[in-house]
Amino acid sequence: MENIQTQRLLLTKIDYCDTDFYLELVNTPAWLAYIGNRNIYSTLDAQNYIQAILDNPQTSYWTVHLKMDQKPIGTISLIKREYLKAHDLGFAFLPHYMNKGYAYEAAHAVVEQLKKEGTHVLLYAATLPENKSSIKLLMRLGFSFVEVIKPAGELLNVYQLNLWEE
Repeated sequence: MENIQTQRLLLTKIDYCDTDFYLELVNTPAWLAYIGNRNIYSTLDAQNYIQAILDNPQTSYWTVHLKMDQKPIGTISLIKREYLKAHDLGFAFLPHYMNKGYAYEAAHAVVEQLKKEGTHVLLYAATLPENKSSIKLLMRLGFSFVEVIKPAGELLNVYQLNLWEE
């Protein structure tokens, strides 16, 4: 899957031109609280982070840009995690762009593209139980709660979406 467009957004595959954006994003309070510290404090750290994503064939990241000015505002990811049977859908946005419908618009576009391609039968999403805004978004996208798991000692709520259901 390459670039995806919606009414307001352009999703592009992660690239080194996104270095400054990811340096900012991974150090936002919401990222640190709900995703975790990735120890990215410099441009070089961000470039290494992007390289690790690009080197992992089980991972896809899209940088979400506003169409009107190409400003990067968030990310959507698909990650095959060892503790899940299928890929995990993830999302994160800069604080100023949260609660404006961008995360739903971008995540929905990725889900719809995956349905068209037929490459995934099932998607998971894992989140901390206290991350109420992510849980609300997952439910709006059609995900259903499956179970609570504890990989690496951290409680996570797991949600799933069957991509072949109508």
